[in-house]
Amino acid sequence: MSRKPKKGYFVRGQFVAEGSELDLELKRELKGTDAASRTDLKRESTELQALGEALLTLRAGLLDKLDLGEKLKDAIEEAKRITNFEGKRRQMQFIGKLMRGLDAATLDAVRSALDEQNRGPAQETAILHDAERWRDRLIADDDALGGWIETHPGTDAQQLRALVRQARKDIKAGPPGEAPRQGKAYREVFQIVRVQLGVHGTDDHAAEASEQSREEDA
Repeated sequence: MSRKPKKGYFVRGQFVAEGSELDLELKRELKGTDAASRTDLKRESTELQALGEALLTLRAGLLDKLDLGEKLKDAIEEAKRITNFEGKRRQMQFIGKLMRGLDAATLDAVRSALDEQNRGPAQETAILHDAERWRDRLIADDDALGGWIETHPGTDAQQLRALVRQARKDIKAGPPGEAPRQGKAYREVFQIVRVQLGVHGTDDHAAEASEQSREEDA
């Protein structure tokens, strides 16, 4: 009398009977793989949702350079106009869904654009601090003044020398025992240095106001 064949399947040429220890082990592995895949998909979805939200903050010049497609760009502009909380939430979900349709190269371009925007303010702040240090060195040291003019040929040397002389006079003219006087020439030396160091994108009035504020705090 023939035995009833066991139910099962083959894995890499090996027969695995249903209900066997090997069958149970393989199913546990498969279940773990599925769970990991769901976790990865959820993490990817969350990241793309956050990336889509960040696109709303991207300045127009950088956003226009991205190949996002008209549908996604229109969705971003619409999200910027929505003020209702629930409406905004639904629109951001829609943007997240559209983000999932972008290829890897476009997503990398989005991340690069956001990094570029975030680097800008930090770079400008660093240059402003560098300009402050140079201003103080130029006013304090003739060697520093000569070195600056030699290494920054775009500077109007005659104007800078005149401003440095005036700034030194203003400092000496202050009443004894009080903080050094910092007049117009002092601030203009800073502006010349700032421009030469490359802060062309910063608003002149904002930079000067920031500089004056730091002087007052000091």
